[in-house]
This record gives sequence, structure tokens and C-alpha cells, in this order.
Amino acid sequence: VARDYVDGQYDGDPSRVASALHPDLAKRAVREQPTARELAPLRRMSADELIDTARLGVLKVPPSERKREIKVLDIAGNIAVVRVDTPFFVDFLELGRTGNRWLIVNALWWNKPQPSQPKE
Repeated sequence: VARDYVDGQYDGDPSRVASALHPDLAKRAVREQPTARELAPLRRMSADELIDTARLGVLKVPPSERKREIKVLDIAGNIAVVRVDTPFFVDFLELGRTGNRWLIVNALWWNKPQPSQPKE
């Protein structure tokens, strides 16, 4: 499931990403700077928004440049926690299993700082 989540984004394959997600996915990132409206601000993304980013190829990367590390941190009954590391982000995924199918229910992510590109 975590491979479908990451590799689907790397491929720009929205159906592969969608296959890994619970329809009620809650994907969030903690913002470092609070806004006037939020004391503890979160950036939010739904399953549909994440699928659309794959469709747009936002994280599309050639196969020769792909890097990812996936670690299953814990499993208890029908729930699990997985860590995904790429050059772009770290995700902590909470998965749930119904029957034989695991789906990502929640994701908390952090964007890694990217080197700035030199200006011409």
C-alpha cells in the first residue's frame, strides 16, 4: 500500500494512488507559522486532492532518480503505522485493514527543505 502511495505519485498514476487510499483519507501537515485564524495550523488534503496531484504529475520523477524508504513501524490487529521517506517528504501513514485489504486512513507529512536553484 505504501509503495502504491509513493510510486503512484512518482509515476503520475492517479489510479495507483487511489487504490492505496481510504475515501475518507485525512492527510495533514503541521504548519510552522500560525495564522490569525488557527493557533495550531494544519495544511489539509483529501483523498481526491492527493489523487489530483498524481494526475497532474506534481511528484513525477524518472525511474532512475527515484528514492524511497518504507518502514512498517507497528502493527496491532487491523491497524498499522508506516513511515515513508523520500527526498521530498516524510509521511507517517496510519493504515486500516478490512478483510485482506489495507488502506491509508490518515497521513501526517513534513515537506523536506529543498536546495534552492541558482538564479540565472
